[in-house]
Amino acid sequence: MNKTFLLIGLLLPLSLLSQKKTVTLEDLNKNNTFLSKSVNGLESMNDGIHYTTLENNATQIVKYAYATGKQVSVLLDLEKIEDAPIQSIQGYELNNDESKILVYNNKKDIYRRSFTADFYVYDLKSKELNPLSEGGNQQVATFSPDGYMVAFVKENDIYISNLRFGTVAPITNDGEINKIINGIPDWVYEEEFSYNKALEWSPNSTELAYVRFDESKVKEFSFPLYKGSQPANEEYALYPGEYTFKYPKAGETNSEVSVRVFNIKNRTTKTMTIKDTEDYYIPRIRWTQQDGMLGILKMNRLQNQFDLLIANTASTLTKTIFTDRNKYFVEETVLDNLTFLDDGKHFIYVGEMDGYNHIYLYTMAGMQVRQITKGKWDVMDFYGYDTQKKMLYYQAAQNSPLEREIYAVDLNGKKKYKLSENKGTNDAAFSSNFNYFINTYQSLTTPKQITLHNQDGKLIRTLEDNADLQNKLKEYQISPKEFFTFKNSEGIVLNGWMVKPLDFNPNKKYPVLMTQYSGPNSQEVTDSWEIGWEQYLAAQGYLVACVDPRGTGARGQEFRKSTYMQLGKLESDDQIEAAKYLGSLPYCDSERIAIWGWSYGGFMSASCLSKGNGTFKVGIAVAPVTNWRYYDSVYTERYMRRPQGNPKGYDENSPINMADNLTGRLFLIHGTADDNVHYQNSMEYVDQLVKTGKQFDMFVYPNRNHNIKGGNTRMHLYQMMSDYLKRNL
Repeated sequence: MNKTFLLIGLLLPLSLLSQKKTVTLEDLNKNNTFLSKSVNGLESMNDGIHYTTLENNATQIVKYAYATGKQVSVLLDLEKIEDAPIQSIQGYELNNDESKILVYNNKKDIYRRSFTADFYVYDLKSKELNPLSEGGNQQVATFSPDGYMVAFVKENDIYISNLRFGTVAPITNDGEINKIINGIPDWVYEEEFSYNKALEWSPNSTELAYVRFDESKVKEFSFPLYKGSQPANEEYALYPGEYTFKYPKAGETNSEVSVRVFNIKNRTTKTMTIKDTEDYYIPRIRWTQQDGMLGILKMNRLQNQFDLLIANTASTLTKTIFTDRNKYFVEETVLDNLTFLDDGKHFIYVGEMDGYNHIYLYTMAGMQVRQITKGKWDVMDFYGYDTQKKMLYYQAAQNSPLEREIYAVDLNGKKKYKLSENKGTNDAAFSSNFNYFINTYQSLTTPKQITLHNQDGKLIRTLEDNADLQNKLKEYQISPKEFFTFKNSEGIVLNGWMVKPLDFNPNKKYPVLMTQYSGPNSQEVTDSWEIGWEQYLAAQGYLVACVDPRGTGARGQEFRKSTYMQLGKLESDDQIEAAKYLGSLPYCDSERIAIWGWSYGGFMSASCLSKGNGTFKVGIAVAPVTNWRYYDSVYTERYMRRPQGNPKGYDENSPINMADNLTGRLFLIHGTADDNVHYQNSMEYVDQLVKTGKQFDMFVYPNRNHNIKGGNTRMHLYQMMSDYLKRNL
């Protein structure tokens, strides 16, 4: 085995360490001691040379110059508005000519991305702030490009507020909870296609396109709601309530979707013609540069074929101009990266046609012009296209799967510039005309460094250096993370990191906790900064390690998609082999190895305890999937296809069906109000564990969702897991 170590930082003498504080659970879960500052709420203005921020306790929207960082003006000041209807701003958006601002407060989260809020429109000329419509409680409020209208959703119907005439009128009237949704995605689309708005204005403001979801035939899922305390549901004090929503599980019926276009002048709605008898998804709609031509991004049910359709909104006819077929599946990242160019003749597509994720140029007839980026590395994010300089901007893992760099390349793919300088993880946010970008840099040893650069990458100034945090770190004993690699039994090199105990002595043997997530296209082993539970455990005498198994990201399609049709098999094999490798090290106690994880990581923990044949003494599984039959259709079928066509893939890798082989001590933890990985997963697993006579431990958090947080919850959770390790490992 290849035993390559990279030691980051130097261990201080014990005499100095003893004078410093150790990381506590309170530091991590109550005090946010090691939370790095960021630059939030910065929005580029249309000229690309100014930006706005939300300041003064969220009562002001202030305009600044990128080049100097100096304040130019205050666009909105709530304290100067007589009888202002709101006292603070939670979010805002300027219209295209920046004469009006859409602001909101009273935000109430629904699921991961969706929320309702009370929206208001501020007119910069009249200095008036008025409600968007009576009663608030709106979703996805969006200016028309001409700035005279705002479309929004309320109670599953779409409305248009005409700002010139002060009128509000519905354009749909069939919206109904758990039945018909207009303009916003259903639960599974929101969760797995990563968006919350399914309506789009045409560039000329004459049409509004939207997706209609008919979830009438989708089966409902329910979970109980208890009184609780944060917040207290008094109506459930004696008899628990129930939350019911539509949730399509793998192989079950999805929402029926249609694309509709409302004509503002004629006040008519047309349904675009999509000729397909099979199940399909419409995860995005996007207007082209040509009037009356709407792009419809479509995927088949198995998500191994992506089609770009162009709809003529007058005739409703659609034409497929581009198809991407993949022997495994098409990554959902293609959806937000597809870009229609301003010439009206081309579009950019970022896909895996050569086995790595790269940028391609196509004509609007679907003919490939050229592959713009090439190499055995992945483009990780596409930032956009500069129409003036004909340059594209993107993030890549070109140097190493552990790192991220920022690049610019021309449309011909010949001129290429690296815009980031520091080795580690770089991410960029560009101004609207790409004249400037804000770079967020971090590494194993460096908290976030946020800097402003011009389009050539030249540093203009530092916005946040987290100097206070770096000084605070000097007060603590921190065990440095060390990268390592090892080869599994198939000769595949896997990346990992470890954190050794603070008082590390190579002649001693230490208990080991393996932390991991292991899900498709994820990465836990990157050159990025974090102070987490591993530092608390290092102070308690544990060695903590993390390994990214097969199926994880930034290593090309074959590595990333090797787990296709058999989620859990190769990943758990790799985690077990990683544990054995760690156990072979002279300072690791092979008899005292534990593994833990959350969600997909919980699925891994449970699987490893059944497949490891005694390799693990302890496993902690938080909110685990225990059979992919219980999880949603979009995510599960992307990687597993339907259970009807792949029953072995589902059942042979299910912890439930491996319960009789469980070894070691298992600790199950779940929230009863988990709308994502349902509590059902743990309940069915528990039933099988009992049936097979396996002893285990379990804790349940009432009314908590998949994040298991709120009030003292996180502190309680990590204290409980820490105590469990002390007792059992």
